[in-house]
Amino acid sequence: MRVTGTVRRRPEGTDNPKIPTGTVEVMASELEVLNLADPLPFQIDEPEAAARVNEEMRLKHRYLDLRRPEMLRNLRLRSRVAAATRTYFDEQGFLEVETPILFKSTPEGAREFLVPNRREPGTAYALPQSPQQFKQILMVAGVERYYQIARCFRDEDQRADRQLEFTQIDVEMSFIDREDLYATIEGLLQRVWKVGLDRDIPTPFPRLRFADALNRFGIDKPDTRFGMELADFTEEFRASPFKVFSGAVAAGGVVKALNAKGLACATQGQIQAMTDLATSFGAKGLAFIKVENGEWKSPIVKFFGETEKAALTQKLGIAEGDLVLFAAGEWLTACEILGKIRLYAADVLKAQGKLVLDPGRFDFLWVVDFPLLSFDREQNRWYSSHHPFTAPVAEDVSLLRTDPKRVRGQHYDVVVNGVELGGGSIRIHQPDVQKTIFEEVLQIPPETAQARFGYMLEAFRYGAPPHGGIALGFDRLIAILCGTPSIRDVIAFPKTAKGTCLMTESPGLMEPKQLRELGLELKVARKD
Repeated sequence: MRVTGTVRRRPEGTDNPKIPTGTVEVMASELEVLNLADPLPFQIDEPEAAARVNEEMRLKHRYLDLRRPEMLRNLRLRSRVAAATRTYFDEQGFLEVETPILFKSTPEGAREFLVPNRREPGTAYALPQSPQQFKQILMVAGVERYYQIARCFRDEDQRADRQLEFTQIDVEMSFIDREDLYATIEGLLQRVWKVGLDRDIPTPFPRLRFADALNRFGIDKPDTRFGMELADFTEEFRASPFKVFSGAVAAGGVVKALNAKGLACATQGQIQAMTDLATSFGAKGLAFIKVENGEWKSPIVKFFGETEKAALTQKLGIAEGDLVLFAAGEWLTACEILGKIRLYAADVLKAQGKLVLDPGRFDFLWVVDFPLLSFDREQNRWYSSHHPFTAPVAEDVSLLRTDPKRVRGQHYDVVVNGVELGGGSIRIHQPDVQKTIFEEVLQIPPETAQARFGYMLEAFRYGAPPHGGIALGFDRLIAILCGTPSIRDVIAFPKTAKGTCLMTESPGLMEPKQLRELGLELKVARKD
């Protein structure tokens, strides 16, 4: 509707202080209906009403959902942060370079989206999981400082912080070490938080070794805004009559525990939920102690001597109303079990009002010194913890052939409030080291390595500089700034948990003609 008229002061007593134009009105002289609108399937001007609408309805009518003030605010903030990112990198002497969307398949990573090639049946492009290889080749090309706000694709199961297609801030730099990268990204995040929230965040960020993160928090992206840290009791229970603990230690494992302070009131359902978390990692159950009415209540307490009780009290600060939880077994598994339980317990305590976190507090840190390699027991081989282009720590290179487990990678993650904003590494720039990683450590046959990465290995023969980089999840970053747990709220047209677009009803069926042109034949029945 278009209204033509004269703007005038509202009559005395009719001001509306709730709106910006509450002191004026338009004396209309002409009114034109520009278009007709059907009744809306849900209200968009009342936040309470919109909150009651299920997400499927909102996504089906996304063009209406985006009219809501909070959704428009999210899109405006996203635009401002993208502009600030480009300005920051331009000031730092970076070049923005677009890399191809149609790439080749690299099966070593996550599951890919394939694009069949009509011109040569039987071949396919892959949509890029990241611009990783192109940006490293750009370093060989002399583009010493590259960035891109890049679209990436991974055919993974959906979660609140994942989408099939997503955006990342992609960065690569030549002639740097890890400290140079940390300073650059800290500067970017300072700028982004200032533009997005008008907040000044302190730098440099704390550094936390991977092993320390697991030992203290049970996870490599710890939320450090609250305590409830893990403690080690391996030595205290080495000779314990409680065979679950002493047996784990005898087998080379550990005994760890945490104190969920104030959670002795946990219900049977909550205890079962924590037990399920433990069993999902292979544990046979969950040992715990409730401290109520001055008494330690648990079937396992009868196995504890005064020495064990004193150690538990001292290390965990046990008091009335506390819930002590244990995990015993292989180090990583025990840490991860308690890491999951720690987060669950924190959610329960927050719901009870016993743990209050300031929504305006942002605890940044770098997690560093990750293991370069992890071992796949099923396939009986090593695989890259980050990706196969990550450089080992210089003093650990000699261990690649003799003790791969001890080799640290020059990999780093930037974390805020328990959310991994991004990760990267210093790269391998020597062809001989890259060849060793591919063939001897990862056991990729030479012909396979050549077929997948031959162009990259050849490029490195012409003088690749030392280089490194990082990728930050742009959607995840914006969700944090907007204070929403789901990245779907900061993407204009997101997919559902099943990877579908309810508005456009995609993905759609392939027509027989399209299949013929691509040289494809369906082996599953069409769902017409």
